[in-house]
Amino acid sequence: MADFNQILDAGDVDGGIINVVVEIPAGSNHKIEWDRKLGAMKLDRVEPIIFAKPTNYGFIPQTLDEDGDELDTLIVTDQPLSTGIFLEARIIGVMKFVDDGEVDDKVVVVPADDRNNGNAIKTLADLPTQLIKQIEFHFNHYKDLKKAGTTQVTHWGDIEEAKKVIRESQQRWQQYLAKLSVPLL
Repeated sequence: MADFNQILDAGDVDGGIINVVVEIPAGSNHKIEWDRKLGAMKLDRVEPIIFAKPTNYGFIPQTLDEDGDELDTLIVTDQPLSTGIFLEARIIGVMKFVDDGEVDDKVVVVPADDRNNGNAIKTLADLPTQLIKQIEFHFNHYKDLKKAGTTQVTHWGDIEEAKKVIRESQQRWQQYLAKLSVPLL
């Protein structure tokens, strides 16, 4: 498997089309995560089946969220996507999220070229209200059996807010790279 942070960048953030790598297919209860140090996908844990992901889940290459991991994405498609593929995705919004006191935002995207629905989804308002409710419920409760009350969706943001979150994560990535290249004394 390729090291996605080496071969891809975040994409055209200003234009609203970004690169996204799939970690977890929609409907899976396997918590698969990108291991940056190994450059590989890793099964971190198996969640209770009642907390299977309501959408595909992934990350944006060459970004770091405030929690120290690559910036997460929720990838809305009609069918589950396979772990380890990447796609060009259209930014439609952001789910502002706190996990155990740390900011862990999720940029919401759809495939940039979705001929099945005629590229009809342009913003969060184009998603079914029930899907938004399911996503919010999932993220507010998926850790309840282990550590109740530690996750919270704080609000949903529009495309411009999502772009701001991505740009800030790109800056943190650049700071991370700069620290790696600092010579030791």
